[in-house]
Amino acid sequence: MVTLLTTPADRELVITRTFDAPPARVWEAWTVPEHVREWYGAAVLTTTVVDIDLRPGGAWRWGQTAPDGQEIVFSGTYEDVLPVERLDYTEVFEQMPDAEPVRVNLAFDATPDGGTALTSTSFWPSNDIRDQALAAGMEAGVREQYDRLADYLTSM
Repeated sequence: MVTLLTTPADRELVITRTFDAPPARVWEAWTVPEHVREWYGAAVLTTTVVDIDLRPGGAWRWGQTAPDGQEIVFSGTYEDVLPVERLDYTEVFEQMPDAEPVRVNLAFDATPDGGTALTSTSFWPSNDIRDQALAAGMEAGVREQYDRLADYLTSM
């Protein structure tokens, strides 16, 4: 399966991927800390933080640590939670704490063959910030993470 990243409008980034697993399984993999620890981030890093308070107003925090001890942590707040359908949340890269949050809408849509079309639509503070994230390797990182998720879903 292919992970696609597109920039269809100003400040917008859309990531799409179809998984060979039903929406309930993809939802569980995305929202239960024990599962997230198994697929999140880059394989060369160690996932050290997965905190999830899955409710509107609840906080989330996911992070990894590099072999040199550098931490790469993202966090935010859930704005809307529709189980097995949609998550709306904010996201901040903690190493840039003064940055304006990215707003994310994550949709878990059933496909006719029993899989899940996962669509992440994010709204960035500016085109420049979005484009800087893409230029810094975000696309390769997202592709690796979604490949890891696809592999993990087969073992759940």
